[in-house]
Amino acid sequence: MTPCLNHAETAPAGDGTHRLALRPERAEDAPFLKSLYASTRAGELNLTGWDAATRGALLEMQFMARGQGYRSLRPAADFFIVQLGTEPVGRLVLQRSADEFRVVDIALLPEHRNRGMGTFLLRQVCAQADAAEKPVRLSVMMNNPARRCYERLGFVKLGETGQHELMERPPAATKS
Repeated sequence: MTPCLNHAETAPAGDGTHRLALRPERAEDAPFLKSLYASTRAGELNLTGWDAATRGALLEMQFMARGQGYRSLRPAADFFIVQLGTEPVGRLVLQRSADEFRVVDIALLPEHRNRGMGTFLLRQVCAQADAAEKPVRLSVMMNNPARRCYERLGFVKLGETGQHELMERPPAATKS
């Protein structure tokens, strides 16, 4: 499936405009993806008091399980690496189906968060969903600061499952 961004697209970043692009994930991206995943769990794991080896073992197990889960539960999803220029800075997993666009995963390295890149990517996904007259749905941990970004983009809470909220942004033509 075609990525939602062309290499010519640009996104604002902290000190100016930089080229932001998507490319398909490749096997050689595994070390980057492990590092990215670890960065999303660092705050939570730092609270445990566990030693580095224990945290590393847990992260490895969770990373593998998550990857297998995404690919088995969402076989039609597109798995992208987000690049700033030629540097990998994040990941986007997007499934486009007959009834929705599902953001399965979106993550950026810590030094690239809160600089407008995630918002830019989500706006591109929303624009494609609007053109297809489909909602965009995602699940987010209740304490994740990204929830505020989703709300600013028009996502509303549909329900809860454990520590996650299911959110939806209806297509522009049907938003009230």
